[in-house]
Amino acid sequence: MKRNHFLSLSWNGIRAQLLITDPERVKEVLKNSEKAFPKPKRSYFINKLISDGLASTESEKWARQRKLANYPFHGESLKNMTPAVVASVETMLEKWKSKEGKEIEVFQEFRLLTSEVISRTAFGSSYLEGEKIFDMLMKLSVITGRNIFKAKIPIISKFWKSADEIESERIAKMIHDSVMSIVKKREERVVTGEADNFGCDFLGLLVNAYHEADEKNRLLIQDLVDGCKTFYFGGQETVNTLLAWATLLLAIHSDWQDKARAEVIEVFGNQNPDSEGMAKLKTITMIIYETLRLYPPISGSIREVRREVQLGKLVLPTHSEVYMRLIALHHDPDLWGDDVNLFKPERFAEGIAKATKYNAAAFMPFGLGPRSCVGMSFAITEAKTALSMILQRYTVTVSPTYVHAPTPRLTLKPQHEMQLLFHSLHYDA
Repeated sequence: MKRNHFLSLSWNGIRAQLLITDPERVKEVLKNSEKAFPKPKRSYFINKLISDGLASTESEKWARQRKLANYPFHGESLKNMTPAVVASVETMLEKWKSKEGKEIEVFQEFRLLTSEVISRTAFGSSYLEGEKIFDMLMKLSVITGRNIFKAKIPIISKFWKSADEIESERIAKMIHDSVMSIVKKREERVVTGEADNFGCDFLGLLVNAYHEADEKNRLLIQDLVDGCKTFYFGGQETVNTLLAWATLLLAIHSDWQDKARAEVIEVFGNQNPDSEGMAKLKTITMIIYETLRLYPPISGSIREVRREVQLGKLVLPTHSEVYMRLIALHHDPDLWGDDVNLFKPERFAEGIAKATKYNAAAFMPFGLGPRSCVGMSFAITEAKTALSMILQRYTVTVSPTYVHAPTPRLTLKPQHEMQLLFHSLHYDA
């Protein structure tokens, strides 16, 4: 008998919150065709972290930012990013040469890698300054993570700020100043004739929009800063978690590691990956999808109920909340079978549609509907590149010190870090 997917109704502060794991209802909410389910008001710390960027804004501002973001992360622009990704992975692997056979904490290693990649691809020649912004965003994310479940007392909070609130304001101001410093350097290059335009990377597109002659389409300074913060944090965090969990799963399942390595060697030999070969990596793609199913970066999503609306058989009151437990959909035996908790990349041998039996809500690590992640293709391409280059050079095993404890902290992270062992294959790629 099919179980009830509406799991519970609870109170979150003064708001009723409905927890949903029914894929049909989740699709209804995320597609938001009646515009009844906007994103909820951001908490104080989330607001400092991503402000009013693409992930959190609404209406016309969201549409404008989404249009800007579509260009650098699709099509030919996406292909042109591959050399920057390869260069960043090479830098990481060069450091690993002194650690071969020794324990490496890969979550931090991949954090540094993905930071450099998003810095190079989004900020171009200013990627070193971009890395400074990343460091500050990481400090903000730590503060946000430890405050995410803490309730504020409205009256007291008007007159008193905690140490974390004071520190988050200080860091947010520093990020704002750093972004504007990079923007001014772009502007100066055009003014002095060193460059004909502001560039075609993500920062360049934002600066162009900031200088738009049409006032209706022009970005405000804060919109520009918020756009940079959102892409920097989102682009780094998502790929970091994907790479870490995928590498762990390959270390555990040596048979799939061998299959993936054989495919990489067949497609690229010992040469660095290129954009043309990416589409041929069927096994790597299956492994990435299965990793995203078992360990999706974002475990859930909340929407506010803007007006009284019917969802399934329930009528939801205005200002209540809907919490969609996405990780529960990914681990639902009704959708995936009794082996739902096992690592079986072959589920995706015929693609996502066949694996999910054409149920889009059964698998949505990057969201669903109009607000699905604009950087999805970029994230998967970056992961393919990094995994390919690692497999060309190393076999991977799990360190005896590793303790498995996935923990949701903004994204799904290992609570006790992730220690793996890398053994050289004794040839240079």
